[in-house]
Amino acid sequence: MRPIFSALQKTATRAWSAPARAARSAQVSSKLGSIAAKYRASQFRHISQSRQLADGLNVVDHPARLVRVNKKHGPGLIILALIPIISFGLGTWQVQRLDWKTKLMAKFEDRLVKPPLPLPPRIDPDAIEEFDYRRVYATGRFRHDKEMLVGPRMHDGEDGFVVVTPLEREGQSTVLVNRGWISRKFKDQKDRPLGVLDQEVTVEGLLREPWKKNMFTPDNKPEEGKFYFPDIHQMAELSGSQPVWIEETMVPDLIESYNREAKGIPIGRAAEVNLRNNHSQYIFTWYGLSLATSIMLWMVVRKNPNEAMRRVRQNRNW
Repeated sequence: MRPIFSALQKTATRAWSAPARAARSAQVSSKLGSIAAKYRASQFRHISQSRQLADGLNVVDHPARLVRVNKKHGPGLIILALIPIISFGLGTWQVQRLDWKTKLMAKFEDRLVKPPLPLPPRIDPDAIEEFDYRRVYATGRFRHDKEMLVGPRMHDGEDGFVVVTPLEREGQSTVLVNRGWISRKFKDQKDRPLGVLDQEVTVEGLLREPWKKNMFTPDNKPEEGKFYFPDIHQMAELSGSQPVWIEETMVPDLIESYNREAKGIPIGRAAEVNLRNNHSQYIFTWYGLSLATSIMLWMVVRKNPNEAMRRVRQNRNW
């Protein structure tokens, strides 16, 4: 009996729920119809507005424009444009410096080939410029008690000092003589031969202008006997000499130089012009930089925008 009753119950339930399902289906269909009607009305209004706009505007009269994003390069391009101009100017200035240095060295070399002049009893410091690199000779006695060491100075990779000794001339002025370089181990006078103090000697060398101190050289400490650069006026005042600087010369001889270095005898300089002349390298550097930056500037200015930098901007009246 139970199976028969269950089947009758299921049949009654299906019969009772059919009207409810039909009512719900009618409601869903009504809502979908309403949504579709609203969409069609919206589309109709959009098409109508587009047609009204098209009646008043023409694409030919108001075309789209192809524009480039970040069209202006900004201050970076200005800086890049200034570099080749400035470097070209510096290269031209170095050309002028090279011409000046070449003529100056030629003038000094012409003075070197002339026979040495006797040093006058007293020298006008203002006239030394006209005799720079002129070969001169003077006779007197070295004042080893007033010796001054300038340094440190390197010679063939070894540390040492430049020996400056006043030369006292009988009945004439005392001058400063740069006798040459000695090794650091002969810094003390007792470790090297000085010769007889009252022995008269004749010194031959080059008359030079006063030295100029650069910004990286520390100040001298004369009260401590430390001289980092040859301040001729300071040394002259300290030793009671005229501010006249003579660089003692010697014939370049490797064996003689080794012998002097071993004994602590100052090694004099060669009678030659030793001015630095690197202006040719500077000219190549500055002109090369100007050319390279000019090419870079041309590439930046002439570079076409890629596809990622292209945009089409509509006319504002569309």
